[in-house]
Amino acid sequence: MAYFDAASAAPLHPVARQALLASLDEGWADPARLYREGRRARLLLDAAREAAAECVGCRPDELVFTPSGTRAVHSGVAGALAGRRRVGSHLIVSAVEHSSVLHAAEAHEAGGGSVTQVGVDRAGAVDPAAYAAALREDTALACLQSANHEVGTEQPVSRVAEACRAAGVPLLVDAAQSLGWGRVEGDWSVLTGSAHKWGGPSGVGLLAVRKGVRFAPQGPGDERESGRAPGFENLPAIVAAAASLRAVRAEAAAEAARLRELTERIRTRVPGLVPDVEVVGDPSRRLPGVVTFSCLYVDGETLLHELDRAGFSVSSGSSCTSSTLTPSHVLKAMGVLSEGNVRVSLPPGTAAEDVERFLEVLPGTVAAVREKLGAPAATETVRAAGPDLVVDALGRRCPIPVIELAKVIGDVPVGGTVRVLSDDEAARLDIPAWCEMRGQEYVGEEQAERGTAYLVRRTS
Repeated sequence: MAYFDAASAAPLHPVARQALLASLDEGWADPARLYREGRRARLLLDAAREAAAECVGCRPDELVFTPSGTRAVHSGVAGALAGRRRVGSHLIVSAVEHSSVLHAAEAHEAGGGSVTQVGVDRAGAVDPAAYAAALREDTALACLQSANHEVGTEQPVSRVAEACRAAGVPLLVDAAQSLGWGRVEGDWSVLTGSAHKWGGPSGVGLLAVRKGVRFAPQGPGDERESGRAPGFENLPAIVAAAASLRAVRAEAAAEAARLRELTERIRTRVPGLVPDVEVVGDPSRRLPGVVTFSCLYVDGETLLHELDRAGFSVSSGSSCTSSTLTPSHVLKAMGVLSEGNVRVSLPPGTAAEDVERFLEVLPGTVAAVREKLGAPAATETVRAAGPDLVVDALGRRCPIPVIELAKVIGDVPVGGTVRVLSDDEAARLDIPAWCEMRGQEYVGEEQAERGTAYLVRRTS
């Protein structure tokens, strides 16, 4: 089985396993106590904090450990906003932030605060000028991820940090995806990370708050972790997290170069092996092991199941793989195809043979899924005859509306239109993406008696 979903959780690093087992014997006592066992536990905790702070690029007394990366984000956002409540209650986030940041923004808005969401380009990157334009006199905090968790695009953190610093606004950086590869450049104010993203154990996050940043921890007070992460520290897991972060950093340069070459194989070869594929994300400014592509006329959930049966564990942002039946907010913000989406995120140590086998298996797997759905063959030509058409795809989920559109576009003359009726939210993203890929004109959408009517004009 080839595990290609490291962006969700990286396999436990051997150093993490060793450190975890060793600290179970040495780090079980309360590090706040003054007796021998407590002092020994405190030494382990202090050493872990120093190691993690060195990797982050901050002072040890600026960093605390939290029960998860999500908790680090929530505590960081809430504490930074509360610390600057006299300035205002305006929060800035990007449209492609991790759900933990967006949920924190929703809670802030529900509590009476205001939120500005900065959009991204088709590669998934924000424009620093857009962040600068969003800053206001009452802006209390800005948030920006260092790299995107779904498409791998790296964000211009340094330039956004410059704009925030000039305006006197702290910048919180969610560095969960990138911290294992290197420090986050730029003059950030608050930073969060999650150990299971770099090969540490789950249940350990980190929160770094620079000296001088106004920060007011929320919730009941606690004397542990500077009052920013209440509760007894999971010391064995913390020690393993810090040890594995230092270990992966030592291997990062060589492994990043190797994984970039493997993901580049996928980026360049998949469009030639599989018809009607859109590779998404920035082609160069991206994480070393992440590559994402979307396949027309494919049910993402079925494709993932078939790849799993073939021995590959991958992820997807397609709406049909989620309980909400809405496409990934990241793909939606980028305006790219969402159906048949596949995210390949290679963990360190991935064998080149596994990537080659994936490239051998993928074309046949996609073709089989398309055949089951009755998708048009890539070699089918359009026919020039017939009036404007209406396709009723109400009650049918992705990718059926797009498949039905592709089947009938040739039945209208050049200049004629096809009106696709759909009540699937994914159609709002996938039909325009199909038009761009196939050289047809997307006219727009209209409200229908049921659902929405999407208008497509045949241009060729």
